[in-house]
Amino acid sequence: MNWGIFEGILSGVNKYSTAFGRIWLSLVFIFRLLVYLVTAERVWSDDHKDFDCNTRQPGCSNVCFDQFFPVSHVRLWALQLILVTCPSLLVVMHVAYREAREKKHQETAGGGGGRLYLNPGKKRGGLWWTYVCSLVFKAGVDAAFLYLFHSFYPKYTLPPVVKCHAAPCPNTVDCFISKPSEKNIFTFFMVATAVVCILLNLVELAYLVSKRCRECLAARRARATHEGHQPDCVTSKDLLSDDLIYLGSDPHPLLLPDHPQDYAKKTIL
Repeated sequence: MNWGIFEGILSGVNKYSTAFGRIWLSLVFIFRLLVYLVTAERVWSDDHKDFDCNTRQPGCSNVCFDQFFPVSHVRLWALQLILVTCPSLLVVMHVAYREAREKKHQETAGGGGGRLYLNPGKKRGGLWWTYVCSLVFKAGVDAAFLYLFHSFYPKYTLPPVVKCHAAPCPNTVDCFISKPSEKNIFTFFMVATAVVCILLNLVELAYLVSKRCRECLAARRARATHEGHQPDCVTSKDLLSDDLIYLGSDPHPLLLPDHPQDYAKKTIL
């Protein structure tokens, strides 16, 4: 399988990521994708050929292998890597959609029509939600596959000998797995890197949410400060409204005068 397309996708989203996202990208490239391509496929390439059972009953070895290996490790890892990289493609597509809208707006409105996006790649508005959802999806995919591996292979380990009594085996037979220690080492390595990727996604998610909360609080404080420093004035809308605004240090009258417009004029002057 050609993994160059996924390398291009992840490289494209690298410039839209935070520092935690770039670390996650490097971890996926070096410790997951390269390890999978260079070593994991070769280690599991002979798993069926060297799966031996102490019986000559036709079909017994195939049935026992299918019972113990319902899905191969390498195929599960390949599906996991594909699903983990898909959200990065969505982020790139969203940025491309923003750039296309900005280009169309500039062609329609001309140079004096302003801009829709000051920076189409900046994580604001819908792109922020797309990026956050991609982090949640990537962490969820890795967590789901960790649970799936544990359900198929308890404790993520392969025993050197397995007992099988499925038909057409005449009785309980012993089956031997090829290179179980080496496979266990690579399994633990891939599990550990998946856990680290989940933690990086959660840390990046917490960073983005906390940053947005700080920005919202700072905007509210700036708005409140701006409103507090505005000069007191009475507009025509205030004078025509039901609730009159009285300025100055005079206390509000208990009862409105006969001519409230004259009172308001006096207070303004």
